[in-house]
Amino acid sequence: MSDIVTFGETMLRLSPPRGERLERTRELDAHVGGAESNVAVAAARLGCDTAWLSKLPDSPLGRRVVSELRSHGVDVAVAWDRRPEARLGTYYLEHGGDPRGSDVIYDRAGASVTAATPDELPTTALEDASIFYTSGITPALSPTLAETTAAVLGASTQAGVTTAFDLNYRSKLWTPEEAGEAYESLFPHIDLLFAAERDVAACLGREGDPVEVANGLRSDFDFETVVLTRGEAGSVAVHDSEVFEQSVYDADTHDPIGTGDAFVGGYLAKRFGPDAGSVGDALAYAAATAALKRTVEGDVAVVTPAEVAAVTDDDAGGISR
Repeated sequence: MSDIVTFGETMLRLSPPRGERLERTRELDAHVGGAESNVAVAAARLGCDTAWLSKLPDSPLGRRVVSELRSHGVDVAVAWDRRPEARLGTYYLEHGGDPRGSDVIYDRAGASVTAATPDELPTTALEDASIFYTSGITPALSPTLAETTAAVLGASTQAGVTTAFDLNYRSKLWTPEEAGEAYESLFPHIDLLFAAERDVAACLGREGDPVEVANGLRSDFDFETVVLTRGEAGSVAVHDSEVFEQSVYDADTHDPIGTGDAFVGGYLAKRFGPDAGSVGDALAYAAATAALKRTVEGDVAVVTPAEVAAVTDDDAGGISR
């Protein structure tokens, strides 16, 4: 039995040492990362029973993903791709400070997960789950995955499982118009929506006061809860008739990749885990988890409940009004 089940792609991240360029480096650090597995890891490390669904190549790289996620306490439920051409998607991250900035190069075309269908996924993990989570990256990867995402969300709804979805817009995968149309087709199956303010503006055409935007999304699409993240401006959540606001916690940024996933994982762990709290509690817990992730190299939030508690204890948490 899992508190939280997630579904999506996980890749191998390859990065040259800081300050070196990809075209010149002789070394590449390897990390495992993917939006939905990052969420599963964060929630697992914060005390939840979590499972991650996907499709992987039956290869050393596929097995590396499994062993990495299991080392964090995640139950891995995958379909194995045994074709000779089966492959794991990779991405290259070149760290760079101002004025150059960091750059990401994806090499994920034809990855095994892009052909995953509902009937081959071990979805029995959903039967006793409290919540199912996926993100907008997954349906963007292939037409097959778009159909599979909708099918698994629909099956979760029919099984009485609470569903959560993060827009997670990626401009290298599709246009804002394509993404917006796909998101809205999935909204009838979503109970809890996470969305970056910039993604809501770009893909759904909704701008303005964040509380009004969040309330508008909740009422128009009948979400139970909407959590709007606003970068350095913090986050806003609307649930029933209440509004919650949360500032960010100061952090020295060592590696920002995966911060949004850590936020979602922290929120789900506090809201739906064994020590479940209010929306305001979950929002503060999410902000603290995200801040801690920024201090950790790699995609996943290698944090502990005590560390998150230490951050939130220094602040009053969310504001309910």
